[in-house]
Amino acid sequence: MGPMSSPIEFLELLAREAAAVEFEGPLLAARAAGLPAERLAELEQAKVVALRVRALLERRRQREVELSGLYDTASDLAGLRDLDAVLRAIVHRARHLLGTDVAYMTLNDDEHGDTYMRVTDGSVSARFQRLRLPMGAGLGGLVAQTDTPYATANYPEDARFHHTGEIDAGVGEEGLVAILGVPLRLGPSVIGVLYAANRSARPFAREEVALLVSLAAHAAVAIDTARLLLETRVALAELSAANATIQAHSASVERAAAAHDRMTALVLRGGGVEDVAAAVTDVLGGALLALDAEGRLLARVGSIGEPDRAALVEAVVASRAEGRSVRRGPLWYAAVVAGTENLGALVLHPDDELVNADQRILERAALVTALLLLFRRTVAEAEGRVRGDLLDDLIARPVRDAEALRSRARRLGVELDAPHVLVAVGDDVIATTGSARQRVVSWATTYASNRGGLAAARDGRVVLMLPGQDAGAAARAVVRDLSRVTGRPVTAGSSGPSTGPASLGTAFREADRCLTALWALGRAGEGASTAELGFVGLLLGSVTEDGDRDVARFLADTVGPVVDYDARRGTALVKTLEAYFGVGGSLARAAEQLHVHVNTVTQRLERVGQLLGPDWQKPERALEVQLALRLHRLRTPTT
Repeated sequence: MGPMSSPIEFLELLAREAAAVEFEGPLLAARAAGLPAERLAELEQAKVVALRVRALLERRRQREVELSGLYDTASDLAGLRDLDAVLRAIVHRARHLLGTDVAYMTLNDDEHGDTYMRVTDGSVSARFQRLRLPMGAGLGGLVAQTDTPYATANYPEDARFHHTGEIDAGVGEEGLVAILGVPLRLGPSVIGVLYAANRSARPFAREEVALLVSLAAHAAVAIDTARLLLETRVALAELSAANATIQAHSASVERAAAAHDRMTALVLRGGGVEDVAAAVTDVLGGALLALDAEGRLLARVGSIGEPDRAALVEAVVASRAEGRSVRRGPLWYAAVVAGTENLGALVLHPDDELVNADQRILERAALVTALLLLFRRTVAEAEGRVRGDLLDDLIARPVRDAEALRSRARRLGVELDAPHVLVAVGDDVIATTGSARQRVVSWATTYASNRGGLAAARDGRVVLMLPGQDAGAAARAVVRDLSRVTGRPVTAGSSGPSTGPASLGTAFREADRCLTALWALGRAGEGASTAELGFVGLLLGSVTEDGDRDVARFLADTVGPVVDYDARRGTALVKTLEAYFGVGGSLARAAEQLHVHVNTVTQRLERVGQLLGPDWQKPERALEVQLALRLHRLRTPTT
């Protein structure tokens, strides 16, 4: 018997997963060797059995691909195996993340030809919870027909949808006004609709639509997984006899399962992006970077440099388009996305080659990272709103319950009885596009929060309440840092220090007047406090933009000739006038302060009289001159 004429060779072909055509090899070799008919028949029988086993193994591999859908269920929802619990968790998460009054899900009933309410969260109406919708009716009907998300800020008055008495009665009893619906897609079909609804009119942002679309995708996968799970269990039972042949695949599958469980656990216990990165490298080895949408570093594990910006952008675009991780040289890239929004990327430099299961671990980590970033953003926005509301209550209206305000502040880590300064940033910074304005408000919220303070947008201003006692230094620090963020000059007025809830409103108004005074003095792009401007500055700050005071003209008419004379001749007439008035009109004391002879002071004042007229020392005229000198000093604080 030749080397290719033994039935054992068919087992070797099975072990190396040979193509079906290769199973003819032993027979061909046997015929070429001239083996008798009974041996050929024996080999033929062995070939048939081997091909049957091979077909069984192929079915097992196919079932493994379907089973991988279990591992793609999002973050902590993936750990649930009961379909009802999964759907309830998804609907509850939709309501929680979008901040709506109600969230619910309808599924198509092919037998009855309509849709029924599958899960509700936040609903109080029994009629609404039993609602069945004819195909094509209401907002959900349009979503299912067009396979497109729809939103309405006021459903009862929106004529885009086919209203029916039963639907409108149920929606009315529940009190719903604003509704967002997105399709639950399973392959090419729409099997239902996931909704988020509010009992008052409100718009839905693009990010909210993207988040609900992502949750709807998870719900569709969970529904399909319930069906696949039963089929997979049957397949596993059928293929249990072939387990010894596929042991080589077990390690990667177990690794994927362990990674899945670990990432699910870290989400449940409140882990962060750094924990996800550590979990991936612990399982796969190598080094990993987590980057945000701008390419900034979120986490780094191991020794790995940041990729070229152009290469990163190209790889992330490719990963999003393919819906998989992609390889570029020694690096693997997985896009971190939520719906259509790009949130960043994971970049892995593995120690060894990645098999398919390993790639899925990286992709699953990207999904978990997206969820963590969305949660972090939601928490930050919510905290920013809470901090902004508290500051608004402190500065916008009379304080009626100081202890309640102190309690709210302590929960945010702010001690209102400690000294604080108020900084008002000019509306020239935020009177731009919506995105730029939001960036400024977001910066101010983060800046104040990091320093144990508060920030809010108020009456076209951005207001910051910061711990400390040096109001001027705080205003200049805000001007410096915010100018770098916006790329344009920033003006900020400040007041304080102020202690206690009742004094903050007054401090804000003083900071706002200080800001107005800076503009009136031609000092836009600077920061200063009320103490630094003094009484004259605050007097200017109380005048509106279209008031009847023109600072530049007043200066020109009052002391303009003296200022111009100093500028042309290099003299010190302005300084002499300031010293003269500062010592109450004493020539001797003015000379002493200026370190010159009394005759020099007399000569200078005579020159002032020639420039301003002989009546410049009369009480009424002298007051105007002194005010003009103070304004001139405020307009040129560095001189």
